[in-house]
Amino acid sequence: MGCTTSVILFKGIRTVFERNCAYMCKQQGENNALDYTACHWTKEDSELLISCLAKPKLIEPLDYENVIVQKKTQILNDCLREMLLFPYDDFQTATLRRQGRYMCSTVPADAQEEAQSLFVTECIKTYNSDWHLVNYKFEDYSGEFRQLPNKVAKLDKLPVHVYEVDEEVDKDEDAASLGSQKGGITKHGWLYKGNMNSAISVTMRSFKRRFFHLLQLGDGSYNLNFYKDEKISKEPKGSIFLDSCMGVIQNNKVRRFAFELKMQDKSSYLLAADSEAEMEEWITILNKILQLNFEAAMQEKRNGDSHEDDEQSKLEGSGSGLDSYLPELAKSTREAEIKLKSESRVKLFYLDPDAQKLDFTSAEPEVKPFEEKFGKRILVKCNDLSFNLQCCVAENEEGPTTNVEPFFVTLSLFDIKYNRKISADFHVDLNHFSVRQMLAPTCPAVMNGGRQSSPTLQDILHEASMQYPKQGIFSVTCPHPDIFLVARIEKVLQGSITHGAEPYMKSSDSSKVAQKVLKNAKQACQRLGQYRMPFAWAARTLFKDASGNLDKNARFSALYRQDSNKLSNDDMLKLLADFRKPEKMAKLPVILGNLDITIDNVSSDFPNYVNSSYIPMKQFETCSKTPVTFEVEEFVPCIPKHTQPYTIYNNHLYVYPKYLKYDSQKSFAKARNIAICVEFKDSDEEDSQPLKCIYGRPGGPVFIRSAFAAVLHHHQNPEFYDEIKIELPTQLHEKHHLLFTFFHVSCDNSSKGSTKKRDVVETQVGYSWLPLLKDGRVVTSEQQVPVSANLPSGYLGYQELGMGRHYGPEIKWVDGSKPLLKVSTHLVSTVYTQDQHLHNFFQYCQKTESGAQALGSELVKYLKSLHAMEGHVMIAFLPTILNQLFRVLTRATQEEVAVNVTRVIIHVVAQCHEEGLESHLRSYVKYAYKAEPYIASEYKTVHEELTKAMTTILKPSADFLTSNKLLKYSWFFFDVLIKSMAQHLIENSKVKLLRNQRFPASYHHAVETVVNMLMPHITQKFRDNPEASKNANHSLAVFIKRCFTFMDRGFVFKQINNYISCFAPGDPKTLFEYKFEFLRVVCNHEHYIPLNLPMPFGKGRIQRYQDLQLDYSLTDEFCRNHFLVGLLLREVGTALQEFREVRLIAISVLKNLLIKHSFDDRYASRSHQARIATLYLPLFGLLIENVQRINVRDVSPFPVNPGSTMKEDSLPATNPLVTPQKPGLVLDNSLHKDLFGAISGIASPYTASTPNINSVRNADSRGSLISTDSGNSLPERNSEKSNSLDKHQQSGTLGNSVVRCDKLDQSEIKSLLMCFLYILKSMSDDALFTYWNKASTSELMDFFTISEVCLHQFQYMGKRYIARNQEGLGPIVHDRKSQTLPVSRNRTGMMHARLQQLGSLDNSLTFNHSYGHSDADVLHQSLLEANIATEVCLTALDTLSLFTLAFKNQLLADHGHNPLMKKVFDVYLCFLQKHQSETALKNVFTALRSFIYKFPSTFYEGRADMCAALCYEVLKCCNSKLSSIRTEASQLLYFLMRNNFDYTGKKSFVRTHLQVIISVSQLIADVVGIGGTRFQQSLSIINNCANSDRLIKHTTFSSDVKDLTKRIRTVLMATAQMKEHENDPEMLVDLQYSLAKSYASTPELRKTWLDSMARIHVKNGDLSEVAQQASPAGFWEKLIMSHSVKEANFKKNFPLIKRRDTSAVLGLRLLHVSKHLNRLQSVRECFCHRSGLSESP
Repeated sequence: MGCTTSVILFKGIRTVFERNCAYMCKQQGENNALDYTACHWTKEDSELLISCLAKPKLIEPLDYENVIVQKKTQILNDCLREMLLFPYDDFQTATLRRQGRYMCSTVPADAQEEAQSLFVTECIKTYNSDWHLVNYKFEDYSGEFRQLPNKVAKLDKLPVHVYEVDEEVDKDEDAASLGSQKGGITKHGWLYKGNMNSAISVTMRSFKRRFFHLLQLGDGSYNLNFYKDEKISKEPKGSIFLDSCMGVIQNNKVRRFAFELKMQDKSSYLLAADSEAEMEEWITILNKILQLNFEAAMQEKRNGDSHEDDEQSKLEGSGSGLDSYLPELAKSTREAEIKLKSESRVKLFYLDPDAQKLDFTSAEPEVKPFEEKFGKRILVKCNDLSFNLQCCVAENEEGPTTNVEPFFVTLSLFDIKYNRKISADFHVDLNHFSVRQMLAPTCPAVMNGGRQSSPTLQDILHEASMQYPKQGIFSVTCPHPDIFLVARIEKVLQGSITHGAEPYMKSSDSSKVAQKVLKNAKQACQRLGQYRMPFAWAARTLFKDASGNLDKNARFSALYRQDSNKLSNDDMLKLLADFRKPEKMAKLPVILGNLDITIDNVSSDFPNYVNSSYIPMKQFETCSKTPVTFEVEEFVPCIPKHTQPYTIYNNHLYVYPKYLKYDSQKSFAKARNIAICVEFKDSDEEDSQPLKCIYGRPGGPVFIRSAFAAVLHHHQNPEFYDEIKIELPTQLHEKHHLLFTFFHVSCDNSSKGSTKKRDVVETQVGYSWLPLLKDGRVVTSEQQVPVSANLPSGYLGYQELGMGRHYGPEIKWVDGSKPLLKVSTHLVSTVYTQDQHLHNFFQYCQKTESGAQALGSELVKYLKSLHAMEGHVMIAFLPTILNQLFRVLTRATQEEVAVNVTRVIIHVVAQCHEEGLESHLRSYVKYAYKAEPYIASEYKTVHEELTKAMTTILKPSADFLTSNKLLKYSWFFFDVLIKSMAQHLIENSKVKLLRNQRFPASYHHAVETVVNMLMPHITQKFRDNPEASKNANHSLAVFIKRCFTFMDRGFVFKQINNYISCFAPGDPKTLFEYKFEFLRVVCNHEHYIPLNLPMPFGKGRIQRYQDLQLDYSLTDEFCRNHFLVGLLLREVGTALQEFREVRLIAISVLKNLLIKHSFDDRYASRSHQARIATLYLPLFGLLIENVQRINVRDVSPFPVNPGSTMKEDSLPATNPLVTPQKPGLVLDNSLHKDLFGAISGIASPYTASTPNINSVRNADSRGSLISTDSGNSLPERNSEKSNSLDKHQQSGTLGNSVVRCDKLDQSEIKSLLMCFLYILKSMSDDALFTYWNKASTSELMDFFTISEVCLHQFQYMGKRYIARNQEGLGPIVHDRKSQTLPVSRNRTGMMHARLQQLGSLDNSLTFNHSYGHSDADVLHQSLLEANIATEVCLTALDTLSLFTLAFKNQLLADHGHNPLMKKVFDVYLCFLQKHQSETALKNVFTALRSFIYKFPSTFYEGRADMCAALCYEVLKCCNSKLSSIRTEASQLLYFLMRNNFDYTGKKSFVRTHLQVIISVSQLIADVVGIGGTRFQQSLSIINNCANSDRLIKHTTFSSDVKDLTKRIRTVLMATAQMKEHENDPEMLVDLQYSLAKSYASTPELRKTWLDSMARIHVKNGDLSEVAQQASPAGFWEKLIMSHSVKEANFKKNFPLIKRRDTSAVLGLRLLHVSKHLNRLQSVRECFCHRSGLSESP
């Protein structure tokens, strides 16, 4: 190999290696060492690289059709057979009646027979044909879940869950009434309180005035609460629990009127009153309460004594079941478990944020049939035209005053921006009836024309209602402010315009002038009534803006006199251009009068109007009196984007005579007042009649034979502006022509001359004609034609031959046959085209169809010329053109013809897309396309021929521009293939055949070839031509998906394999996007479930579903039998080893598919969902393989950095939300916890797989229970992460030995967990048991790790947190002291910190309003999250209940102290540590009662760690703000004690007693407000449970419980004292030490208080004190087990280590003794248990 080649190769390999570096990361942090070069690679590295980049093995799918046949009996016997079979009527063809706006067809009745041209015939077929559809019965289910027919998330009916975290931070219930009971002794008043402690001397200054309130608690005991003021509804500053009081004595040593309360722990409280009487009253009441307490204690002792001799109580207590005690709790437990299983809970995916997003990017656009579309429609109402010159025109002068002569208005639209007339003329006659009588009567109206109107149409349209229209509907496709409505006013010909207008321009209203004008007008009307002359014009704007808003306030301008030299449309456009220039308009002569015309919008249900061809609408009323509104034809610009495919028959020709140059003619003596008569003729014979197809004017017939243009007086070169509208015949031929006849009109009405002369009104002065067809097309350009003086028969045949010779009749030309007449025509036809190329193509097709020999080369020439077809013509005739092209395709005998046809179709499709008219193509495919009838011997099928042609065009050697267009717009071709296939199967009755017999092998080969040819384009052009490759990929997916409906499904599976084989691991992101888009589309098939065959595939006899050997991993067999789901899961598994963007795409596809299954109403039942879940069971294995990447407990509102690969258990990450610690304290803290944790029996030997118990305790699991331990928050959080299960996973699913170790980010984890939970919730219990039985212990541990992560990731954080996150301000941290602010060492600092946090909360609320995040948004989001958290909790709880039921023996191994039990218990504990709803917690407590009952040895034997952890968390719940939770927690704690009592044979509950005391002691240090009235109420509930438990009435249990609560209250009282000195560290430590000393006989408790002291020292930076505390002397003090062993003996053997020794050294010296501690603890408990003693001091 050459040197250069080697370098290039190494560079390439290195690039691939770097891009796929994550494959090599067996440990996080190794990414930093990826700067390899080729020379550093070892052989192992190379092998690893090759193995990593190798394509995964393709698994051949099963032969679907054969399997269906072989397993037919099994499938039919399956109770869920609808999940295994496609429905028989899955698709069908249908014909839909073409719906139009009209009462009848727009195509004339005889048009089909008349039509001879192929193009005209095909156009008429198009407009007459109905729509042809292929309907898929379950098509509504073939999209994403958002497009399902019944996807209605009932979010308005979601339950509103109550969470403690949402309770107001400082809001408390009425503290005075919370724990009290009515009745009993009560008193309140002001007293002075002094501090009494052995280390403190009491002085007058130490007394503080406090308000004391004596009240009785719910359990009958008394509390003396004290407050700063008389507001006793608040939380008290402290409490004195009178059950612990031994006596009350007067003490006047320090202060007058003082008295002392002596407590059991030898401490005392010194109180002083303001007077002696008040002091005596307090002493009397307190002594009375002490007497009551003494009597109650004696009664309890007597009960305890009688218990030993009471055999009956033994029998009662011998019941071993849960019902033997607390029957109401047992009953509620069973009911709750049953309810939890049976009740219909909300679907998890309904609550998923992704399911709530209104994302329709993947939705196919809605396709509508072709329909007539209009621009902005304007209703023009013509009300009145009045001039200043008026009088009564009646002979007897009895009648209204009106205009003195008839005037005629013509309205049209002009666009000065584009300099063109944009509408046809709308003629209006606004004359009064009496004025109309001045005109000579017209001939009776006749309604026919170019079309033969049907009799029904004549019945509907009454002549009378159509004679004088006053309302017209104009349409404007491109509205803008420069469009004008122009009114041209004409009158009867009388003379010059100036002479005729003069009387109207004078302001003096003279009746004589009016009479004179009237007289002349009457004469003119009688003599020249059919001739018009220009008179005036006016204009007004239409639109305010380009949006089409009508300018309704605008009025018509003044009436300007027409200038005889500026009559043409071009002159009018010039005048309008100056319309907004007052200085220009002021120069124009004005006629005094007013034109009243209003404009308005047209409503969709506007009634009684006809279109421009006079076809009535559906809303037409047949009453003759109802006025008819006329639609006016719009001249739409010939631009493709403004063109619509024609849908109706329309065939109009507009003729515009423009100019006649007659000044140099010598043929006629007089030719000045020239009138042009226009006729449409179909013959040039002498006696031939013109056709009655010219649209008439108001007052006349609807159709006429001839029309006259306005006459200019004394003009030899007249200009014309008239528009003559002609209805063309369906079939035009060479003889059809326009005939123009010129007349000189005599305007001289004087009495001079003979009568004969006066009677001659018109004299013919020439003829001209214009043949309509040229080269078979209608002539539309401007023409200049000569004028002849005579009109011989056969004049159309005249031809000049040159050299003075001619062919045809003799014609006398005027002015030497110069082109004297200028005329233009405008064709508005939907059956004739002006495009030469299109005309030629259809003409050639017609020749070949009529029997002429078809030459392939000739046809190819015409096909190629179609590329030059005009865009607007292509759009207008789109359905007709495409139909003809597909017809030619099926009849082509040569490949070249087929390929060129396809090229033209590609060109047409590309043009439509480039003009943004893709919707027309979609309408064509769905509604208009209809395959030709299949005749095997004559024609081929479109799908087969088109597939072959596409293959040729996609060849590498083909024209790349064409192939790129084919790729880009491939959807059209695939859709045509699909529809052609469907119509072929139905119409040829092939749908009943077996799938593999429906299509010939040649077609299967053609499809496979297209897929294989397309793939290189997709995978190689994604960079150069991303849009084309992306579109081709999506279109191919849609085609493959639909092939499942028609073809052999096994064959389609192979095509999917062919597709997938073109991709490999490490591909660029774009290719992953393509692959998963393909899978997304294919997997959204409406019968995706039957395609995966969720059924048993065992060998031998027919398998029942119950016997199914379920696959929990992606074995080859699974992927073969359940091909699509196996493929998807394999690809998702592979993608999880890729970078973040790829992972997100893959997870999204999987999750959205599962959401769809969940919402699909066809599979709504539990059995259906369970069957679907079996298809996704291998996902468990996939998640377990990636458990370390999913195991993220911290819920952060910000995305986790995907590039972070730092080792999880390395140095702790700096958390911006946590106060940083001082250096060197991490080791101290961990040592402190591990050593002293072992003493109390709560350190776990399973720390490698479970979180440290201290981290559990200090976790912030309640909104109101906020940690004050700033120093420990950081390492504990880290230990929680780093101590989670950390085992090496063997990857079996992907067949790849390398698994990434970087953490997934939160959105990925949540999506995967949602999928996990859906499967977990849906699958049957049997399937779950089977999975657990097959799983190894490590897999079970991982399974529960994932369950636990679910609780962390979906925990509800509260409305305030959500509100803050929506603003992007980061989370609100609920830890008041430690998590966001530095440690405050005084009260002022604490208050400042609190105010700062409240301020930030206020700011977040302010931001809510500023940035538009309404309270409603927050409420909606919180409702969703609250429901998700609850549902996740209940699902996990269901799973745990099932597991503990089925695997009781495994869990009980080693008395319940095994790693699996520890893991299960951790999940249970997690429920209590995270925010849960009231509903969820009630179920959690129920489950915990059941768990404790099933596994008592776990809690009451051996290690105490689980019992300790449970006590700690339950006691935290006892301080909940929600009373229902406090009640449940109290009952659970009572149940724990009661169960312990029964477990020891009704002797004692030593274990629970001790752990409760320890937990309370820890809670005091960890939780704010633990000694408040809420906690007191919970203690009362526990006491009441003991008092009301009839089964242990004659035992010492209730007195032991009361003793326990008394001790708890004693501790709480001591804590209250500490609160008063929280700002004085020295005093606080002294109090802590005194309390610790009082627990000399209970090392666990002493250790707890020493822990608290250590934390205070750490906060204050007194590290030497911490070191002293960790010394061996202190250590062994905690090991003293009885009063008989003296402390001094230990001190002799273990002298104090000096303070200069560091904590680390001390810790190392002590490690060797820690292993003995667990045994000592167990010995102590055993001793206490056997002797029946309590462990309490």
